Amino acid sequence: MNTTVGTALGTVAGVAALGVAGVGYAAVVERNWFALRRFTVPVLAPGTPPLRVLQVSDLHLVPRQHRRIEWVRGLAALSPDLVVNSGDNLAALDAVPGALHAMEPLFAFPGVFVMGSNDYYAPVKKNPARYLTRKHAEAPRGRVTLPIEDLRAGFRAGGWVDLDNARTTLRLGGTEVELVGTDDAHIRMDSYDAVSGPASSTAAVTIGVTHAPYQRVLDPMVEDGARLLIAGHTHGGQLALPFYGALVTNCDLPTNRAKGVSRWWPGAGSAPSSAAPADAAWLHVSAGLGTSPYAPVRFCCRPEATLLTLVPRA
Repeated sequence: MNTTVGTALGTVAGVAALGVAGVGYAAVVERNWFALRRFTVPVLAPGTPPLRVLQVSDLHLVPRQHRRIEWVRGLAALSPDLVVNSGDNLAALDAVPGALHAMEPLFAFPGVFVMGSNDYYAPVKKNPARYLTRKHAEAPRGRVTLPIEDLRAGFRAGGWVDLDNARTTLRLGGTEVELVGTDDAHIRMDSYDAVSGPASSTAAVTIGVTHAPYQRVLDPMVEDGARLLIAGHTHGGQLALPFYGALVTNCDLPTNRAKGVSRWWPGAGSAPSSAAPADAAWLHVSAGLGTSPYAPVRFCCRPEATLLTLVPRA
């Protein structure tokens, strides 16, 4: 065999082997390598004692995922002051009992929740490449409806407050916290106008919660005075590049805010992070804990839950 041809074939074989190894890692190792992220966020009124907020998002659960269920149950050991479930708990018709079992130890703590599209509709097989270009969900024509009302009833029975297009005030210890939320903007079920209004003047902080962080939801929340915004949906890009990060967010959020903590203000979507005004809100987007059963891979984007420690702002 010609030496050049042999070298080329060896290179192709090596690249193919690396590709297979990468897919195996993304499908077997990383998507089950759960992480707890911790951030400190200065959003409380001066003089307020710290509050610990646990966010759980995007389980996309099917009943056989016992490891994921048990990992979530173990989060109760953190003893948070508040639990925020930001949606997309389900990925199968029979997943509600598993989702409620996962959350059951967390019902010991005050909590709020919003729903995502995959609490309403089952995932479907589709070309994964569409995820790289799509920013908005299509109308769910022909999709199987999931038992969302059973999930909602279970969360409510556990003592959690439904924040789908709703506003509430909770007292966490001796601290008053206002929360406002929307139903899923990805399938256009959000109606922030129905619950909009100035932030409470007596609460230590107003927190906005939504599943999919579309700018049409984030901007008016900030304009009304919310200092912390909490969302999920993006999966942190799910497939990211080393030293670069997310390629997509599956909404109109910029990729540099696909996960983690950043600043947000009206107009932030077209401005660099360095342009944040001093009074900009804080935004936390969870990369979530699961994936669609039809795209069970993660790369450079571990599944996660997050513990946010809220402290007084300067």
